[in-house]
Amino acid sequence: MTKTLDNKAWLLVLPVVILVAFNAILPLMTVINYSLQDTFGNNHFSWNGVQWYAELLDPATEFGGRFFGALGRSIAYSLVILAIEVPVGIMVAIAMPKRGVALSVCLVLMALPLLVPWNVVGIIWQLYARDNIGLFGWSITALGIPFNYTNSAVASWIVVVLMDVWHWTSLIALLCFAGLKSIPAAFYQAAKIDGASRWAVFRRIELPKLQRVLLIGVLLRFMDSFMVYTEPFVVTGGGPGNYTTFLSIDLVKIALGQFDLGKAGAMSIVYTLIVLIVCWLFYTVMVGRDREEGSA
Repeated sequence: MTKTLDNKAWLLVLPVVILVAFNAILPLMTVINYSLQDTFGNNHFSWNGVQWYAELLDPATEFGGRFFGALGRSIAYSLVILAIEVPVGIMVAIAMPKRGVALSVCLVLMALPLLVPWNVVGIIWQLYARDNIGLFGWSITALGIPFNYTNSAVASWIVVVLMDVWHWTSLIALLCFAGLKSIPAAFYQAAKIDGASRWAVFRRIELPKLQRVLLIGVLLRFMDSFMVYTEPFVVTGGGPGNYTTFLSIDLVKIALGQFDLGKAGAMSIVYTLIVLIVCWLFYTVMVGRDREEGSA
């Protein structure tokens, strides 16, 4: 007996697909058009070809050095964020209650930071980290450690990293908790009978079952932290100097601050390609794991 496939359901979502494609393709073509031209103000443009791309990809040029500097800071920021949030999120998920009122309270508390708007998060930490009125900054200063994130590169990085950890670690924890809840109780019962230690249970049972969830969590957090703009811009404005000027902040400065649409367009396209390549790599890994599990 053969199954009849009916794809008419796609017609129901076709208007949405067309609308999303239109809203995505039109701005993209506009940015590509800007990236191939130079502007001299008053909406006058001249053809520039791929000159902006050549300068962007050459670290020896001023534009290329600026791009690679911001790119390095963005990658470093994302890696630091992942190195902190993923282990902490896993530990929080394991430590959370498994049922009852305590679980409900924990879920609500974990969800609260995720509900705070990004600009409000920046304002909160801008005040919280000040050395004269902020609880965090004042406490560090009271210990005899000079702490002024507006003048210190290390302090500014500590603030923006802690701000992101406070805001988004809950996402990793909730994803991991959902993954842990999907593990059958029989696995734990067998481990208990065998006398497995807590570390052995985590390594042999929980961690393998969390791999797919962690891939999704790492992808979401990497892309969000790699494209972060609002929170660090509100707190530090990219300073002091350029120490917290990530790629997104530098892009906005070039486009709106300098009104250099050609350079900003070229940077936007390369930025988008980097994001797409990373997404493709994560997708390839996930599909490969699914195939391995299906063939096992």
